[in-house]
Amino acid sequence: QVHVVESGGGLVRPGGSLRLSCAASGFTLADYAIGWFRQAPGEGREGVSCITGSNGTPYYHDSVKGRFTITRDNAKNTLYLQMNNLRPEDTAIYYCAADRGSGLLFKICRPSSYGFWGQGTQVTVSP
Repeated sequence: QVHVVESGGGLVRPGGSLRLSCAASGFTLADYAIGWFRQAPGEGREGVSCITGSNGTPYYHDSVKGRFTITRDNAKNTLYLQMNNLRPEDTAIYYCAADRGSGLLFKICRPSSYGFWGQGTQVTVSP
C-alpha cells in the first residue's frame, strides 16, 4: 500500500537547523508528486516545498526560500527537507504527502491536491 512516514522533528533554537525525512513504501517516489506541508495551531495547512518529476524544479513557499532545501534520494526511496536558519514562525506539524498527479496544482504544492499523507512530525522553534 502507498505509505509515507515522517521523522526528524524536534525542538530547536532560532537560527538552528533540522533535517526531516520521509520514508516512502508501496510506490516509487520518483514517479509521484511529493512534498512537504505544515500546519500551525489554529491555522490551515500550507505547502512548504513540492517536487514533481525526476528533474522538476521544486516549489518553495516564499517564507522558506533560501532557508529550506528539498531533496530526493531515489535509491533509498526517501524524501528530505533540510531546514536552516529556523524561525519561531516555522513552528508547526510537518507532513509528507504524495500523489500520482503531475499538473499545476501539484507543482505549486496545493495541499488539497495530494491524496497520500503521513502522520506528521512536530517542529518547534523556540529559545
